[in-house]
Amino acid sequence: MARPGRLAFVPARYGPGVVGGAEAMLGEIARGLAGRGWDVDVLTTTARDHFSWAAEFPAGVTREDGVTVHRFPAVVDTPRRVRAAINAAIVARQPIAAADQMAWLNDDMRVPELFDHLLEHGDGYRAVVFAPYLFWPAYVGAQLLGERAVLVPCLHDEPEARLEIFRPLFESVGRVWFLSEPERDLARTIFPALAEHRVVGSGVRVPDRYDPEGFRARHGIDGPFVLYVGRRERNKNWDHLLDTFGRAVTRSSMPLSLVSIGSSEISVPNALTDRVIDLGVVTDAERDDAFAAADAYVQPSAYESFSRTMMEAWLAGTLVIANGAAAVSRWHCERSDAGLVYDDDAEFEECLRFVAEAPEAARAIAKAGRSYAIEAASWVTVLDTIEADLTAAVSSER
Repeated sequence: MARPGRLAFVPARYGPGVVGGAEAMLGEIARGLAGRGWDVDVLTTTARDHFSWAAEFPAGVTREDGVTVHRFPAVVDTPRRVRAAINAAIVARQPIAAADQMAWLNDDMRVPELFDHLLEHGDGYRAVVFAPYLFWPAYVGAQLLGERAVLVPCLHDEPEARLEIFRPLFESVGRVWFLSEPERDLARTIFPALAEHRVVGSGVRVPDRYDPEGFRARHGIDGPFVLYVGRRERNKNWDHLLDTFGRAVTRSSMPLSLVSIGSSEISVPNALTDRVIDLGVVTDAERDDAFAAADAYVQPSAYESFSRTMMEAWLAGTLVIANGAAAVSRWHCERSDAGLVYDDDAEFEECLRFVAEAPEAARAIAKAGRSYAIEAASWVTVLDTIEADLTAAVSSER
């Protein structure tokens, strides 16, 4: 059944090989609503990688998986020296003048042709959904459209969130959709005049089957291992994970390996070359099998708004070891009773030792995670909630 009005979704990147939770989430919502009869556009860039923003997809309009995809070139001013200098001050939580905050935002990727498209065609959309809040398209496009804009911020408790320039964004849009209760609570703390909002959650596809033994055989992996899936970068605590894992397994003589899946090249210290297995970007099915084959999944990031990978681990019956600095990760572990939380390097080492020395007990703890993930990350529930919110917005405006 056709739904009222045309929708647009604006992820910074979209398409095969794109790695990122916000991008995956927005794409799945777009395709899910298209499958329910909504007329859906995806407005995005030609980039696959969020470091270089190089054009790896052709600009123009294509039809992909039931949605109409418009790709526009990303413009990057290199070498972005202004942004680097100001970013250091932001991370140090120093006072930053408003003009410098705007210079920081604009000295990165911009998409002028996307802005022009919204300027010319924005009024033709029932709603335009932007994510995440930190990228130029969301910041500029959502404020351009005002009441017609929906912001999915993917907010973390990071220094950037408290920059003054983001206050108008969170306060001027038509609605804000949050992925979890801790994310919503954080936004209410930072933005007292937060626009109308609700928690819509996020979903995760439930695999039909897993092949853990096949995964091990295909990659020649013997013995127990912990898994990391995601962007291998400093903001996700990858460097710290690599360092603390190496020190822990060496000091305690644990027979654990670390298998890593994700984008970007990684540099492994010589002492860990036999312990770290880098698979790079793999297919969804291969990633699912990796979750099932792992003895534990490690979520080291302190910045999470939902954490799809934790849900994917629990669906596969695998224990989660999560950084307690992320309120969302701690919240999931406490609600599910299927994960371990660490607050420092010593506790992380204890978690690894538990997995290495008591694998059966680890699997027993993880068992509760599957039912939790099925309930907490149901796409049916998420799409029902989003449709109800969009319908309420239409009725209110009429």
